Amino acid sequence: MEWSLPFQFPFMVNAMLISVMLAIPAGLLSCFLVLKGWSLMGDAISHAVLPGVVLAYVLGLPLGIGAFAAGMACAGLTGFIDENSRVKRDTVMGVVFSGMFGLGIVMYTKIESDVHLDHILFGNMLGVGPEDMWTTGVIAVVVTGLIAFFWRDLLLQSFDEQQARAQGLHVRALHFGTLAAISLTVVAALQAVGIILAIAFLVAPGAIAFLLTKRFGVMLWLSMAIAAVCSFVGVYASFFLDSAPAPTIVLLMTAAFIAAFIRASVQARRVTM
Repeated sequence: MEWSLPFQFPFMVNAMLISVMLAIPAGLLSCFLVLKGWSLMGDAISHAVLPGVVLAYVLGLPLGIGAFAAGMACAGLTGFIDENSRVKRDTVMGVVFSGMFGLGIVMYTKIESDVHLDHILFGNMLGVGPEDMWTTGVIAVVVTGLIAFFWRDLLLQSFDEQQARAQGLHVRALHFGTLAAISLTVVAALQAVGIILAIAFLVAPGAIAFLLTKRFGVMLWLSMAIAAVCSFVGVYASFFLDSAPAPTIVLLMTAAFIAAFIRASVQARRVTM
């Protein structure tokens, strides 16, 4: 039957699996990024990993190691400048991530590589191999496990950092732990959706869930479900549309956000009437 055609090709099945595995930690992190107003931080880290990827390729190291190191360097540099200058954090992030992204482009143009830049920037979901699947799966389990264990502490820190500190929580450890989880998730997204589209996975699911519910526990489950469904359906639909899977997923998330926004606006008008 025609509807089952995508499942007859191993590369399509692998693309569906890796996208759903990525959707789970990204959907969870997305909720905290939305609550903390850290959407730009996810964007900054996703762009800043490029020089780390290039450097890792030159040194013969796994690309994920370079991406993680560069992501944490970006987060640390942003925090240092933010604490030691009068410049606002969003401005600092904009300068740091654009600078590191530009550095990565320059480094890439200066080396001989068989890794096409398009695959780094936009991913190569249909070309994932067993190593990519294992990397994404391990990162998904680690990040999901950490968030499941610390989600109450992270929630308190997101809403009231001073109260979290007063209750004895290690706010700084939670801060950098969140940044490390973002960096790991970007590493997982590198092969599947690429650097540029990773930000959609880290922001859109949480934003959609935020519009649909006022309970954070429900928001977490909704965000994961939205990310997973959009990922699976996006890859499946891309087969019949003859389009790239990652942008198709992002378009579905955008459509879901628009629908959630319209629903929230209609409900708000009914309340005020």
